[in-house]
Amino acid sequence: MNWIQHPIVLEGKKVKLIPLDNSHFNEMVEVARQKEIWKHVSIDCSVPETMMLELKTNILKRASGEKYTFTVVDKLQNKIIGSTSLHNIFPQHRKVEIGWTWYDPAYWGSGYNTECKLLLLTYCFEVLKTVRVQLVTDENNLRSRGAIQKIGGKFEGVHRKERIKSDGNFRNTAMFSITDDEWEGVKDGLIKLIG
Repeated sequence: MNWIQHPIVLEGKKVKLIPLDNSHFNEMVEVARQKEIWKHVSIDCSVPETMMLELKTNILKRASGEKYTFTVVDKLQNKIIGSTSLHNIFPQHRKVEIGWTWYDPAYWGSGYNTECKLLLLTYCFEVLKTVRVQLVTDENNLRSRGAIQKIGGKFEGVHRKERIKSDGNFRNTAMFSITDDEWEGVKDGLIKLIG
């Protein structure tokens, strides 16, 4: 039995997180064509075939309990704006990672990510009863690092040569986390940010 029980729908004021479904693929491929989304990611999903393979793989990983991928929907416009996932799932240690988060650049800095993180972290800490949620990004992705710190992630250090990117270069990965004893303060901060 998987720790994360399918289906999960998480809904805020502006954003809705719904389980990734085959019917979302074409719209997601179109949004993902924007190269700037993938600048600091180890795989370039601006290529439609690469994105399609990644989406299909995410569906399979949900079935095995390895990963739970959400489609991010702008409720106000009723359109898909990106994706986010729960992965590196370790129920025996009550920890999970939020990652593979990407959005249409038109939504960067718009508050949608903050609301997504409030929904995901609330689910992790209050439903799954996690003791640790981690978030990682490329060491050079200052925009992402700032966003993680803004939502309450504590910087833990850099994992050197943590992965090899699709272009063959190494990626150093900045590691952040939020623990259960920090959650109430982080939650209050997120609610204030959202307004």
